[in-house]
Amino acid sequence: MSVVQAQQSITQGALDAIFNDPANADQRYPVPVLQCLQIKPLAAQQAPGGPAQPERYRVVLSDIGNYVQCMLATQANHVITDGQLARGCIVRVKSYQANAIKGKNILIILDLEVATELGTHDRIGEPAPFEAKPQNANTATTIGGSGFYGAKAESSAPVKAEPMSSHMGPGRAGGAGGAIGGGGGGGSKTHGNIVIYPIESLSPYAHKWTIKARVTSKSEIKTWHKASGEGKLFSVNLLDETGEIKATGFNEQCDAFFDVLQEGQVYYISTCRVNLARKQFSNLSNDYELAFERETLIEKAEDQVTVPNLRFNFVNIGEIQALGKDATVDVVGVLKDVGEVNQIISKANGRPFDKRDLTIVDDSQFSIRLTIWGKTASAFAVQPESVVAFKGVKVSEFGGRSLSLLASGTMFVDPDIEEAHRLKGWYDSQGRTDSFNTHNNMSSLGAATGRQDQTKCISQVKDENLGMENADYFSLKATITYIRQDSYAYPACSNKEGLKPCNKKVVEQGDGTWRCEKCDVAHARPVYRYLMSVNVLDHTGQLWLSCFDDFGRVILGMSADELMEIKENDEDRLPAIFEAANCTKHTFRCRAKMETFGDNQRMKYTVQSVTAIDYQSEALKLADLIKQFDMGSNDRNDTKMG
Repeated sequence: MSVVQAQQSITQGALDAIFNDPANADQRYPVPVLQCLQIKPLAAQQAPGGPAQPERYRVVLSDIGNYVQCMLATQANHVITDGQLARGCIVRVKSYQANAIKGKNILIILDLEVATELGTHDRIGEPAPFEAKPQNANTATTIGGSGFYGAKAESSAPVKAEPMSSHMGPGRAGGAGGAIGGGGGGGSKTHGNIVIYPIESLSPYAHKWTIKARVTSKSEIKTWHKASGEGKLFSVNLLDETGEIKATGFNEQCDAFFDVLQEGQVYYISTCRVNLARKQFSNLSNDYELAFERETLIEKAEDQVTVPNLRFNFVNIGEIQALGKDATVDVVGVLKDVGEVNQIISKANGRPFDKRDLTIVDDSQFSIRLTIWGKTASAFAVQPESVVAFKGVKVSEFGGRSLSLLASGTMFVDPDIEEAHRLKGWYDSQGRTDSFNTHNNMSSLGAATGRQDQTKCISQVKDENLGMENADYFSLKATITYIRQDSYAYPACSNKEGLKPCNKKVVEQGDGTWRCEKCDVAHARPVYRYLMSVNVLDHTGQLWLSCFDDFGRVILGMSADELMEIKENDEDRLPAIFEAANCTKHTFRCRAKMETFGDNQRMKYTVQSVTAIDYQSEALKLADLIKQFDMGSNDRNDTKMG
């Protein structure tokens, strides 16, 4: 495309209208076409102890007559990370918000499209910077910086942003991962004379903002009683076209707003405190959250249509292994299996809870166990092979990677979204007969170190000095060659501390009872528990592993009580029982840690979980490795022939 044609496509005068005639800019220039003059990444800013912030970019856009500094909203980063946006290219700005910050005009780009058909050119024309309109002395955080196109040296003191105008293009509702219902309305985002801020742009540095958002979930009122006092709170999740954020009302604000905010309704909300998000209490990915205050204003919107009903940020099942423990994600999959309802007792308060395990699969060729709780579990009546979307599930590493639906999470059966239709088509055409990998025993060490457990051979465990400095976790596929038989079980106290047994060693008394010094209780007989040393072998070496009671049961196929009874009544059977465990192959998840005994240090390898080898899954992995080897061989042969 020639420079002349590109110049004719650019909407000259659009920037002047956006900043100086915002009331009519939307009608005059519904989708401004501008030239990108410069791109520069922003230095990452992270509050002390706070979460890492997503990467941000600044760009300069020109309409030939003027240029303006812009900040890309994070949902528009893909045009840079995908390599689409380049210096000199022509772009269509589909959604934006215009601000005056510290006497400078700043355009926040919420959505844009690179016009590849118009080509890339040197700077067109001689654009000049805007002369900022006179503003009040009120000022907020600067997004300026040195070395940027047209930037002048300026103070780093915090300043306040004053919104001027905004424009949301069509199709904004979907977002990353899809959305259900509503959204996508065009036109200027205003309420009376107040400009509506997108949720995505909220931060502790933004002031005098108003958002228009839908309440997608609302908690019950929760109370607490502590030595320092008592109180109550409730929370809601708020959604607009750009993102989601959690808002919480405490005490007086709980009384004031609990009945006002109703799930599914759209409201104008302003004058809240913006805090760093406490991720352990939220199922959203936003780095910030809101707290209602005395000055908070909430007004129900007449327009209940243009805001989407729900927003997903899906992660495919195959990617879950790479996520940290306790991460919160959204998933969608085909329901493969439905378990029975079981009841467990909470260790914290002794209350019973219903739980049900589901198995879902997707086209990443992975399956995963997902647990639902309470009434959701007991009332679950979804048929297998339905597509189910879950919003707000927590990643767990119990028995390998698994998921758990949070109390604030929600579930949707056969939702009318693109991802669900795609998965249904895949499953009907081929997924029904596919085999799936699992995340069993692929757990990660989690947030403590950020390292993933890796499958190691024994020589790697030793050569890499795992456990020398800190505890290290690894998985090992090995064969049992010997179980030490001089000491494999100990007599334990069965007294319960709350719901948990003591399990400390008891000592036999002269009167035939067994005494626990810790509990100061005598038992007629002890409960035996395994404490075994097991030697395992693979093709690179051998290792001694320490196994506790649960894993001893898996290896020997009986409880320690049963084994001790055989020893007392039919000791000749013992060798055969231990021999039967030899030459059996398992996957062991282990912890390596250097421990000190007296003046001596020694490496201790403790079993964290043990399962039988999943030969079907292992065969699939080996087949994939063989395919990769064949492809590599073919590439090398082609290179030689060339």
